[in-house]
Amino acid sequence: MNEPTDTDRTRVFLVDDHPAILEAIRDHVDDTLDLTICGTAPSGTEAFREIERTEPDVVVIDISLDDSHGLDLVQNLDSQLPDVEMIVFSMYDEMVYAERAIRMGASGYLMKDEALSELAKGIRVVSNGEVYLSEEMASQILNKVARGQSTEPGFPIDELTDRELAVFQMLGEGHSISDIEDRLNIARKTVEAYRRRAKEKLGFDSVSELLQYAVQWASAPGDGAEQLRDDN
Repeated sequence: MNEPTDTDRTRVFLVDDHPAILEAIRDHVDDTLDLTICGTAPSGTEAFREIERTEPDVVVIDISLDDSHGLDLVQNLDSQLPDVEMIVFSMYDEMVYAERAIRMGASGYLMKDEALSELAKGIRVVSNGEVYLSEEMASQILNKVARGQSTEPGFPIDELTDRELAVFQMLGEGHSISDIEDRLNIARKTVEAYRRRAKEKLGFDSVSELLQYAVQWASAPGDGAEQLRDDN
């Protein structure tokens, strides 16, 4: 049996600002016969430019990037390069982000605590035009669609808009208001408004309480949804 040629392989572009993760994914993909890495980037700006140039089949995107929010890149690629399939590969809980990612144009979501073999599987699935989610997440989304409840909150963090959640996440990661302003390309007053709304929706009396909780949530992102559900 002949090995696939370069033209037969699924071309994959990686967007992540952690060099060790990029290297680990690249090493794993290099050991597969049907996938090949065609480029990498640590930031949304560089990624968009290089994705236009390299024309990959699938883009693997982290949520936390050097210069922007990963879901902004998903949305931009979906509108500008609709033929490119995308899978989000993140440390953040899929129960918080997966549905948002799919809504913005991604075809899959996978958490970083999964084996890299699962990522390779997800890449293959989305490259065939299908959606890749955990069984639990897929069932949850299908149940919402069946009931006609596409946005009904299940616990407080679900009530945050995409932008409010992005600001909440970045605050938890230690970013300043000015940094968030630059990364999301929005005015300082807008960042402060999103912060205020997040504070109100999550039931905190002060910004300091919100910041403390955001840091706690970001430090254990895989458990974030469960923490918020239990504490509220």
